[in-house]
Amino acid sequence: MANKPNYGIDAPNVIRNFFIAGALFLIVALAFPRVTIAHIEFVLSPGFLWPALWFVFFGALMLLYSLVGKFRHRDRILAKVAWTGAESVLDVGTGRGLLLIGAAKRLTTGHATGIDIWNAEDLSGNGPEALKANIALEDVGEKTTIKSEDARQMSFADGSIDVVLSNVCLHNIYDRPGRTKACREIVRVLKPGGVAVISDYKLMKEYAAEFASAGLKVEMCPLDWTGTWPPLRILVARKPL
Repeated sequence: MANKPNYGIDAPNVIRNFFIAGALFLIVALAFPRVTIAHIEFVLSPGFLWPALWFVFFGALMLLYSLVGKFRHRDRILAKVAWTGAESVLDVGTGRGLLLIGAAKRLTTGHATGIDIWNAEDLSGNGPEALKANIALEDVGEKTTIKSEDARQMSFADGSIDVVLSNVCLHNIYDRPGRTKACREIVRVLKPGGVAVISDYKLMKEYAAEFASAGLKVEMCPLDWTGTWPPLRILVARKPL
């Protein structure tokens, strides 16, 4: 077992494809600066250098978020909760446990549960074994539970959770009825007075509308252009007493 927790690379296939596309544009620009087809000359350099730089730049931003930015973003998410240490916490789409473990470290008598179906496309090395390893390394085993569950059909009782957390998860439910069901499940399991803190890079207005229609008080935070890529927004939804 490694002696340091590993929270993986987010969207590894997307980052890989960005770097591959950048390399291909760069190779074409350098190897074939001019191409003649049917007596028509096409100038590929320096024109192809711009998309090469674009792909590499945004791939590098996504990689930087995975290595550095997501830890800062985790802290921003957790700071939206007025912790007492006694909360019951649910992390929806826990992955390798970044939010789950961060929340567990803020608990004394409380308990944190993480659910996921562990899609390998979302996070490198994504799986329950990697999560268990991180939990052990971070020494929060007594304060955490993990379950293989779909966000659209949770096993938790109505009004049983104080804090629901989720980062870059709900958009992976590709149909709107499915996302609506996930949002309604979050509302269902929240205790009166409980809070849901959701972060994503798209569909945030959709989530906000679902929570508002269920009677929750919704606060939308600004996009974080400096520490996340793609830029992430945080939504805070509070269930009335």
